[in-house]
Amino acid sequence: MTVIVHDEGFASETWEHGFASVDERAANDTRGLDLPSDTDPGELGKLMLGVDAIRIDFPSFADGRGFSLARQLRNLGFQGLLRAAGHVISDQYAMARRSGFDEVEISDELAARQPEEEWVYRADWKAYDYRSRLMGAAQA
Repeated sequence: MTVIVHDEGFASETWEHGFASVDERAANDTRGLDLPSDTDPGELGKLMLGVDAIRIDFPSFADGRGFSLARQLRNLGFQGLLRAAGHVISDQYAMARRSGFDEVEISDELAARQPEEEWVYRADWKAYDYRSRLMGAAQA
């Protein structure tokens, strides 16, 4: 099972349309796309067409390529659901939200090790944006 993390805390799965890999997508009637972290960024523009949700895999908490993919998708105009899935830890939640993810999907085991309170603590991700703080200090 998995747990979906939102700014309000833990939630159950609400996406009902499934996810398919790039290779499986043509054969399945899904509106969700699974992307591995090593997806070629140059392919994102065509991969996002006709997709309502994209789930990007994080094979390790030390693999930050998914954050870059999320930012690029948002910069390309993707407005659908964007989900980080896999080995994202609570310390990375603010970065996930700032890079464009709407939610994070974690395992039940990770949810037990990093309870909801740790994720909610980081949910005020806009307040900890160092760029905004620096810009405010520069204007003072």
